[in-house]
Amino acid sequence: MSTSLPRRAAILGVVISIGALTACAKDEPAAKDDGTGPVTVKASDSGCDLSRRDVKSGTSTFSVANGGSKITEFYVYAEGDRVMGEVENIGPGLKRDLIVELPTGKYQAVCKPGMVGDGIRGDLTVTGDAPAQVDTDTELKQATSSYQRYVNSQAIALEQKTTEFVTAVKAGDVAKAKALFPVSRTYWERIEPVAESFGDLDPKIDARVNDVEPGTEWTGYHRIEQALWVSNSTKGMDKYADQLLTDVKTVVAKAKVVKLTPLQLANGAKELLDEVATGKVTGEEDRYSHTDLWDFQANVEGSQAAIQALRPALQSRDAALVAQLDTNFKAVFASLDKYRDGDGFKPYTASEAEKKALGAVVDGLAEPVSQVAGVIAKK
Repeated sequence: MSTSLPRRAAILGVVISIGALTACAKDEPAAKDDGTGPVTVKASDSGCDLSRRDVKSGTSTFSVANGGSKITEFYVYAEGDRVMGEVENIGPGLKRDLIVELPTGKYQAVCKPGMVGDGIRGDLTVTGDAPAQVDTDTELKQATSSYQRYVNSQAIALEQKTTEFVTAVKAGDVAKAKALFPVSRTYWERIEPVAESFGDLDPKIDARVNDVEPGTEWTGYHRIEQALWVSNSTKGMDKYADQLLTDVKTVVAKAKVVKLTPLQLANGAKELLDEVATGKVTGEEDRYSHTDLWDFQANVEGSQAAIQALRPALQSRDAALVAQLDTNFKAVFASLDKYRDGDGFKPYTASEAEKKALGAVVDGLAEPVSQVAGVIAKK
């Protein structure tokens, strides 16, 4: 999941794009909008045209077709750029749906051609008094409570391990800082969709150097990672370490009180797999330390945690999908086992063939996970 700053736009050809799982949009006729069906979004390199900008409260579907030449993203933002829902990595000519639950209020619908900057923005108004899913479905209410407990446990560990990492960096203990770097990031990567929903905190904490907008200082984990592995030093890193811990503590405080919808769990599970495909499999995420597989595993674990929280509701709606999800999660974890080294992983320097194989197994999981939001949205 991205926020107001971009993730990597270029995806290596060795990875089978998750976006390719959706249908090509170029030849599809425009559907007539009667005010009750999906909101069609025509995204281009210079536009973000919605078939309507007034929707009823409750569950809405935004059907996004990219008619431009750049990879794009689509977001629904609440006040303060809090992400209510998003779809990423929509390649030229492709289409993806966002199913999101929105209470009455004012929002912004945003396309980001090239996945850069603040995007092309327009108002979106939600009216009506539809009850929240959790108010009418006991299984979904239990799902959000279960996942909230998971987020809280991961947030506590994130703060603890980041504190240890920052302490090592400020003490100049390069070896210890290197050892703690992938450990502290594990907790971040498991709950990244939650963290990314809080405006600009995600890019401050997790931006790679190519993600940083001109005029913005590069901060966070990867800024320190570069110093540790390229310079083998922590010189000049104190201020970045202090800022990282401050930002992590802010995320932790917000994560403990945020109220998530069932559809945010479903969408977050898919977003974590997008993260794997576009950053971890390619080796772009932890490009200096080559600890990408720690992040890879954590993203998949976080995706599985969201699915497991939703499991009772999914089981009653589509038991066959649950069985497929179980099988495909096992396949991904099995593919990671060959790279294990003790409690962690070998440095990630995979061949192009290995990257392609890992990308394929992740895409195999992403396909059924992409169906979860639609199943959960059923009455």
